[in-house]
Amino acid sequence: MNTVHGDITPLKNKVLVKTIEKGEQLTKGGLIIPDDDGKDRGIRARWAQVYRTGKYVDFIKEGQWVLVEHGYWTRGFTINTGKEKFDCRLVDNEHILGVQDEKPEDINV
Repeated sequence: MNTVHGDITPLKNKVLVKTIEKGEQLTKGGLIIPDDDGKDRGIRARWAQVYRTGKYVDFIKEGQWVLVEHGYWTRGFTINTGKEKFDCRLVDNEHILGVQDEKPEDINV
């Protein structure tokens, strides 16, 4: 995985997320949904937390959580700001299905 040292700002209408949902899920009803990314039953929208947005993105802000349609994110790369180190991905903002301020319940990130 490539590492970016320092901070990064996306261009124009791009959105960077710093965490994306992964691992198995446990629903409120007690059902376990396995982490089957790459298999038919693992195809589902995922929650991610917004790290940075380009200057033309005005419908979401840093720190919010977005629900991204399956497959509309890049492979991860590492950002090391000197204060923190984390996985980051670019998501296609045309495929953001929803947004909320608080971390969704029962997700693994």
